[in-house]
Amino acid sequence: MKDLKPEQIVTELDKYIIGQNDAKKSVAIALRNRWRRRQLDKDLQDEIAPKNIILIGPTGVGKTEIARRLANLADSPFYKVEASKFTEVGYVGRDVESMIRDIVELTVNNLRTKRQEDVQGKAAEIAEERILDILLPPSSQTGAVISNDIDIIATGQKDEESQSKASTREKLRKMLRSGKLDSRQIDLEVQAQSSPMVEIFSNTGIEEMGINVKDMLGNLMPKNTKRRKVKIKDAIKLLTQEEAAHLVDMEQVKTDAVIMVEQSGIIFIDEIDKVVGKEKSYGPEVSKEGVQRDLLPIVEGSSVPTKYGIVKTDHILFIASGAFHISKPSDLIPELQGRFPIRVELDSLGAHEFTRILTEPKNALVLQYIALLRTEGVEIEFTKGAVDKIAAIAVEVNSTTENIGARRLHTILEKLLEDILFKAPDIEEKKIVIDASFVEKQLMNIVENEDLTRYIL
Repeated sequence: MKDLKPEQIVTELDKYIIGQNDAKKSVAIALRNRWRRRQLDKDLQDEIAPKNIILIGPTGVGKTEIARRLANLADSPFYKVEASKFTEVGYVGRDVESMIRDIVELTVNNLRTKRQEDVQGKAAEIAEERILDILLPPSSQTGAVISNDIDIIATGQKDEESQSKASTREKLRKMLRSGKLDSRQIDLEVQAQSSPMVEIFSNTGIEEMGINVKDMLGNLMPKNTKRRKVKIKDAIKLLTQEEAAHLVDMEQVKTDAVIMVEQSGIIFIDEIDKVVGKEKSYGPEVSKEGVQRDLLPIVEGSSVPTKYGIVKTDHILFIASGAFHISKPSDLIPELQGRFPIRVELDSLGAHEFTRILTEPKNALVLQYIALLRTEGVEIEFTKGAVDKIAAIAVEVNSTTENIGARRLHTILEKLLEDILFKAPDIEEKKIVIDASFVEKQLMNIVENEDLTRYIL
């Protein structure tokens, strides 16, 4: 983060997201402020709260993508949740604290995977030694090997008595590394622990209990092992994974994961406008306001118990989003409004933006389909006229049906290329040009029929 300036953050986001410069600028400043806070004295760090953000705009304009790419850029724990899934305590629904438990769980799993990748080299060495121990048991006589075939190859035609155990082991090691033993089978002991099935009936759900029953009972159950015949190539992979898991200090992983979540976690709360109730309402609307009041202490800063320890939410960055077609951000309860001081309105997307989305980003849709069909030996080329026509159709369909923003491009392109994708393995013409006339031929009949458009595009 020291070298990642706000301008550079925006530049990186530009590689994947078209337009929305105001939103990119706001999230870049929020991310940089995190680094600035960590450079201060400890006492002052605790006093500076993150500047949470509300992204306002219709679906498909890039709200979620901005938050997700931001988290990837900073290598921060990220979790997306829909506010409409939550209901206040006493109603059927998820507990708001579950978002904290979920982001910690994800971070622990991701961090464990990374740590295991870091020790793959050491784990592979240990796995190799274990394989050699199976092929040439320490208690066996010099030159003796379990498999007769391996014994013949390893010792050659030399007299077995003249070979030392060490030299035989080294010959086996060379054969193992060269892949000559990959297809040979050995007996391998693998864990066959079965987790007990437990059903718990509770009005608040298992996540309210604050314990992990599966882990607790799983540790009480005996860890049985079973012998199975596997090829040496597969055995190396199995043993490497097993040794990598043993080399990782899980207690340290859990501690580091909690710190990562507390200091650099990003939680994206989507559809926050769905929990905005009308003024002086009764019934279901009361529950919506209750969700806001339950969200407040989490966003404001509180301590949430998880199975990995207490997690403080004071410095987690919350990015909320919503279309706010019917309601507006000022309809949120005043206390929650105060915890989202930055509000950014995202622009609706038009034909110009759709054209850029189709071709400019690193993961542009047109590039994706070109790459997919290239695996079948088929080269497709989109002319500028075709791209413009696809963008124009997307705008037209969005205006006559539900406006789903850039997501409309996915449905249009899938329908446009449906026949080519289906026939690609057997198609004779390996070079296909997609032009404006091809797009019109494939799609215009559907676009002109509003009933078909609603069901297909």
